[in-house]
Amino acid sequence: MSALPEAYGAALERAMVHATNWLASVPTRSVRPQSDADQVAASILPRLPDEPADAAAVVDELAALAEPGLMAIQSGRFYGWVMGGTLPAAMAADWLVSAWDQNAGLCFATPAAAAIEESAADWLLDLLHLPATSDVGFTTGATTANFVGLAAGRQHLMDEAGWDLEGLGLSGAPRITVFAGRERHAAVDLALRYLGLGTCVPVEADREGRILPDALDDAMGEQPGPAIVCLQAGNLHSGAFDPMADSIGVARDRGAWVHVDGAFGLWAAASPKLRERLAGVELADSWATDAHKTLNVPYDCGLAIVARPEAMRRAFSVHTSYLIATDAGPGDPFEKVPEMSRRARGIPVWAALRQLGRNGVIDMVERLAENARALADGLSSIPGVEVLNDVVFTQVSVSFGSDERTRRITQRLMAEGAVWMSGSSWQGRDILRISVSNWSTDDADVAASVEAVRRAVGSRNPKPS
Repeated sequence: MSALPEAYGAALERAMVHATNWLASVPTRSVRPQSDADQVAASILPRLPDEPADAAAVVDELAALAEPGLMAIQSGRFYGWVMGGTLPAAMAADWLVSAWDQNAGLCFATPAAAAIEESAADWLLDLLHLPATSDVGFTTGATTANFVGLAAGRQHLMDEAGWDLEGLGLSGAPRITVFAGRERHAAVDLALRYLGLGTCVPVEADREGRILPDALDDAMGEQPGPAIVCLQAGNLHSGAFDPMADSIGVARDRGAWVHVDGAFGLWAAASPKLRERLAGVELADSWATDAHKTLNVPYDCGLAIVARPEAMRRAFSVHTSYLIATDAGPGDPFEKVPEMSRRARGIPVWAALRQLGRNGVIDMVERLAENARALADGLSSIPGVEVLNDVVFTQVSVSFGSDERTRRITQRLMAEGAVWMSGSSWQGRDILRISVSNWSTDDADVAASVEAVRRAVGSRNPKPS
């Protein structure tokens, strides 16, 4: 009789206790970590012991050394960067993904994982009103999802030009020019670097960071030839959306591939109230988004969506004697991402969608936007606080006057730990940037967050909690 269940039982029980204790502490604990990386490192054994350790004891040791250095990202008062929380069904599904330990690359080897991910993909396309025949790849995050969409675009344009990209590589290949707004996310530049496409041509944007279609037309006219146009659904600082229909029209007139970086903002397409802000987005060729942002699944989950499956699969498929590939239907998962081996990260997406249902997703997305608007209204009532952007989705950018004062108040907020809002720089000014991304944020969290900012504005000698 195998001792496998007994080998896992005690360790999993301890993990459950520590996970439950952590989740119970999140609503009331300080959002900021209590220890920095050096302090956590000092509590770790400097040398790997020679002898094995009891698995349950290792879990206890791990929880004890990590806890002081954990950021309460799941808190309803965490607004740093653009990081979502975790829905209960998605978290539990992620535990099962680890327990099942499926390498979700091949349909033949892991049929359950492949089928569940394909179901999640179908639901997503319908929910976001994107072409039903698109391929969906489950990536590590939006950076890799952007890489996938742009790689598919590169493949399509090289095929159109008659260039054998697989056999000849990029040396001597037709030049592909990439156009993107001046306020694009750095993830786009990173993906272009990975792909060897070089720096994009920056296109003028308006005060909210939206690309100007006329400027795009002028820029493309100056540099004809194979082109990719990168648009943005959700500006990092304002939350604004590029004018999709007009910009895609310009790109189409010149035969360009259109890619949309929608790391958090693409989810607005699910909402009848918000969808008009990115009208025409469905006309693009590829889209990138994160499930671990607005959808609130655990980390390590991005979504690459490509309307031309043949370009995606030509870019990423591989054929060897030992792989039992699927020739028909939706294809194998490894044909849609840069990885041959990966965890079944689409299963928590399925669980999140199944928990929420269509109406639940719509409600969550709209509630995030409403909470951002409520935060902006509350902060505007504090003397000396200026909201700099039109709050159209989940982002709020705030100034407290001079750059020095803005930095000082931001530091006070972080030191107190009641909320977490991260600093940034936008349009030549230092700002406090608020990203409302957590499903659990409620009216009480919003009110408490406004009061925390009020304290930071009025405080002279804040003391860390």
